[in-house]
Amino acid sequence: MKAAEGFDVRARRMFNGMGIYTGERMFAFLVDDVIGLKLSPDDREHALGLPGAELLRTDPNAEPMREYVQMPKDVLDNFEQFSHWVQKSADYARAKSVH
Repeated sequence: MKAAEGFDVRARRMFNGMGIYTGERMFAFLVDDVIGLKLSPDDREHALGLPGAELLRTDPNAEPMREYVQMPKDVLDNFEQFSHWVQKSADYARAKSVH
């Protein structure tokens, strides 16, 4: 994930996708061409207001992952916007690990 260059990032297979980690904390989840980012409650609310954004599901019949927002195509296609959201997601994941 080019937007996460410079982070301590690694991927791990889980469910029917890949969890993306910074350190020991997962901050993103990839399923096919869908990317979900773990976001703080305020950032999640803002992201869910973007056209096409919704809570991430690992498959159509699965319950949504309540902290992960499926980022809309408009954001994925705009490197600056996507990098901004990836940074928020990684920062939130790292901050949760110190509490």
